[in-house]
Amino acid sequence: MMKLTTLPNGLRVASRAMPGFETVAVGLYAEAGSRHEPAPLNGIAHLYEHMVFKGAGGRTAREISEAIEDVGGDLNAATDREGTSFSATLLAEHLPLGIELLSDMILRPHFAADDLVREKEVVLQELGEARDTPSDIIFDELWTAAYPDQPLGRSVLGDEDSIAAITVDDLHGWRASQYRAGSLILVAAGKVDHDRLIALAAERFGALPTGLIDEAEAANFAGGVRASRARADQAHLTAAFVGPCHPHPDYYPARLFADVVGSGASCRLFQAVREERGLAYSVWASLTPYRDSGIFYAYAATSRRQAAAASDLILEVLDRASRDLSERELDRAKAQAKAGLLLSLESSWGQANYVARMLSAYDRLVEPREIVRQIDEVNLDQVRAAGARMLSGPRARATIGVPAVRAA
Repeated sequence: MMKLTTLPNGLRVASRAMPGFETVAVGLYAEAGSRHEPAPLNGIAHLYEHMVFKGAGGRTAREISEAIEDVGGDLNAATDREGTSFSATLLAEHLPLGIELLSDMILRPHFAADDLVREKEVVLQELGEARDTPSDIIFDELWTAAYPDQPLGRSVLGDEDSIAAITVDDLHGWRASQYRAGSLILVAAGKVDHDRLIALAAERFGALPTGLIDEAEAANFAGGVRASRARADQAHLTAAFVGPCHPHPDYYPARLFADVVGSGASCRLFQAVREERGLAYSVWASLTPYRDSGIFYAYAATSRRQAAAASDLILEVLDRASRDLSERELDRAKAQAKAGLLLSLESSWGQANYVARMLSAYDRLVEPREIVRQIDEVNLDQVRAAGARMLSGPRARATIGVPAVRAA
C-alpha cells in the first residue's frame, strides 16, 4: 500500500510497504537536473552529486562509505537532465542510518576546496570515458541537435570549461536554490512503517528551506544536424523527432509505437535492418519524456559504406509502421510494457523509484494497475496516429564516423 504525507515545509514523503521484505530502499529525489543549470555552470548538478559523497555532517568520505557498508547497505546517486537522486538500500532496521546519511549529504555537505579540485579530475575522466564510447556520446550530440542553445540540449556531464569554472561557492549556491523542500520527494519502499518514516523525515529534513525551485527553461524541439569528428571504427547514426511529454494523452500510444519499431529482437527495426539486410549489429528506438516535451529517437551502428543505406531503411521502416502497424504487434508491445513495469517492481529499490517517478509526473500516487489499464486501453488507431504525428514534425540527426549528409 502506498501512502503520502507532506511535511509543513513542503517535503513530500511517500512509502510503499512490501509484505515479506526484510530490506528497505530509501531515496531522496530532487527535481533539479542539468536543464536547470545556467550555461556557464553546465555540469554542476552532476558535480554536486559527486561532491556530497566527499564528506558530510560529521563524516569524511571514507566514513560515509564505512557507515553504510558496516551494516551491509549500499549508497548511490544519479543525475539526469530533469533530476538528481540519492538512494540507500539496507536492512529495514537500519532505515534511520540511511535517512541520516541522506540528510547530512544534502543539508551538511563539506564542499572542501581540495576535494573539489580532485573531484573535477574524476568528472573529467568520466567525460573522457564517455567520449571514448561513441555509442554513449552520440546521444549528447543528438540532444544538442534537437534542442540547440537550450539547457535540455546540453550534456549532463558539462565540458572542460564549465567544469573548471565551478567553485565551492557555486556548489553552496546550487544547494540553496535547487534543494528546496517543495521540489524534493523522500520515498521508502520495502519493510517500512509510514508513521516512523514521517517522524524520521521530520527530524532529519525539517530544516530544509521551504518553497519550489524555479521552472526550467521551456523546451523547444527545433531539430538540426550534427556530425561529430570523434574517432570511431563504425558509423553511429541517430534520428530524432519530437514526442509527447509525460503525462500526456499521446504518451502511451507513442511509447507503444516506439516499442513496436525499436524494442526487442522481434521489433521492426531489428528485423528489417539487421536480420533481413545485415546492415547493423545494434539498432533500436526509444521514447524519452520530459515535463514539457519528449524525444523519440532511433539509433544504429553500422559500417561507413552502409551508413546511407541503413539510414534510409530506418526512416522507411518508421514511416511504414505509422501506416500499417498491426494488432498483433501492438498486443506484443503491450505485453512487453506491462511485464517490464511489473518486473521492475519486484525489488524495494524498483518500488521506491516508481513511486518517485509517478509523484513527479502526476503529482499524486499512482497504483501500477492504473498504468496497466492505461496501456491496455490504447488502440491501434491511436498508436498509428501517434507515430505519424511524431514523424511529421521537425527532425534532428547526429552522426559519428560519417558525415551527416551521407547518412541522410
